[in-house]
Amino acid sequence: MKNIPICILFFLGFISCQTQSSQNSEKPNIILILADDLGYSDLGCYGSEIQTPNLDKMAENGIRFNRFYNQARCCPSRAALLTGLYAHNAGMGGMVSHIGEKREDGPYQGYLSRDVVTIAEALQETGYHSYISGKWHVGEDQENWPLQRGFERYFGLISGASSYFELIKNQPRHRQMALDDKSWEPPAEGFYMTDAITDYAIQWIDEHQQKYDSPFFLYVAYTAPHWPLHALPEDIEKYAGKFTAGWDSLRVRRFQRLRDIGLIDENTQLSIRPDEIPAWESVKNQEEWARKMEVYAAMIDRMDQDIGRIMNNLKEKKQFDNTLILFLSDNGASDENIEGRKLNNPSVPIGLQGSYTAYQTPWAHLSNTPFRYFKKRVHEGGITSPFIAHWPAGIHNKGEILSQTGHIIDLMPTFLEIAGVELPEQFTGHEINILDGVSLAPALTKANVVSRDALYWEHEGNRALRQGKWKLVALKGKEWQLYNLQRDGSETTDLSHIYPDTVEILKNKYEEWARKVGVYEKH
Repeated sequence: MKNIPICILFFLGFISCQTQSSQNSEKPNIILILADDLGYSDLGCYGSEIQTPNLDKMAENGIRFNRFYNQARCCPSRAALLTGLYAHNAGMGGMVSHIGEKREDGPYQGYLSRDVVTIAEALQETGYHSYISGKWHVGEDQENWPLQRGFERYFGLISGASSYFELIKNQPRHRQMALDDKSWEPPAEGFYMTDAITDYAIQWIDEHQQKYDSPFFLYVAYTAPHWPLHALPEDIEKYAGKFTAGWDSLRVRRFQRLRDIGLIDENTQLSIRPDEIPAWESVKNQEEWARKMEVYAAMIDRMDQDIGRIMNNLKEKKQFDNTLILFLSDNGASDENIEGRKLNNPSVPIGLQGSYTAYQTPWAHLSNTPFRYFKKRVHEGGITSPFIAHWPAGIHNKGEILSQTGHIIDLMPTFLEIAGVELPEQFTGHEINILDGVSLAPALTKANVVSRDALYWEHEGNRALRQGKWKLVALKGKEWQLYNLQRDGSETTDLSHIYPDTVEILKNKYEEWARKVGVYEKH
């Protein structure tokens, strides 16, 4: 090379740069939108009465999965999303560690392991720039914030949950927000978390367009509709009186819409109402309960409006057609009761600043139609998410509903294949850093079925395995149950006593996985 004239070297370098620029211009932008505590049937295109026209349009012009899985709770799901690994392999088998808290290194350390690569770090290898706006929740000490893990800009809530109107700090854990790598405080007035997350997401897109001629990866992690129930008055007003029919009849209506849409078949039955949920007719304070669901619906409605803002911004910049947008939830609906936090002012109407409450088990059961159980558990209600993919330049089977099993660990390998990226060598020398997920690119672009062996879950002692039609699942401290999901998609009939040999085979397979990833023995 040293004998080649400088002008030729310059020319070759110029051609190389031009080729790289051309390749970058053909690669899609990638936007990953994650909702928080959203149930399977909470979108219009998944059977809900809640207005979500922008997500519905995405589904109409994109594709939906009828069975897409997360990891049952916020922290494990976010770790799996960011790394393509089961959460234990990424250091987040449980919940995030407190600021300054020291835990033993390994599957439950409470922050993303430095031995694994994130989507943002991997995409840097091919010229992508990565940004995040929203909830982080996979590392609260500053050394584990987004800018330390491959992202170039960040805005949002480092912690799990706070008020949508302010930053409440007198909770069991200190709450913190950040802008890039510095702490950030919301303004005293005019702040609403969902809108702010969207404002910064759009700002990151605008800044990227001004600076670079290359694709971007944007992770938009909304806190909606996670408790506390907080919404803007004009959005709440839209749903006044919409839920007075109660959770029983509304659940039947959603179930029928799911069937009409084609998201569930005749073999999936509506699971029965648990004993702890009263019949709607017996509830005395129906108006108060209905108000909770009105606010919850308003939170989802506002998130959908803001997703529409992002889509319109892409259209204005002529980036819409070659942007892959994915939407999903981090876990099933939440049945949590937060009254013990004593942050609610009973004199303030539910949903407004000063109130602090959740919609609890009865409405969460509606959100998870037709499934059983909730967030934290690994029955279908805790781990099944709506999943929408939209990409005009890449998805040709528009409007299809795929009978395809996907998992949140599949997102990273999917993005890497679409972007033409291989994991950097320094991250692939250890066995656990071989990605646990599989690429769904063939399913997204050609509607081809993607094959896999088995999927596994463990969170706080709740555990499960799915292989083909079989689902082996157990609550913490309880015996294994066996379900045939092809014939019983909502887990209504336990077959463990009929097929004990199948239970034993799957149990041994689960235990092998649990040993490999380091599940606590006490679990």
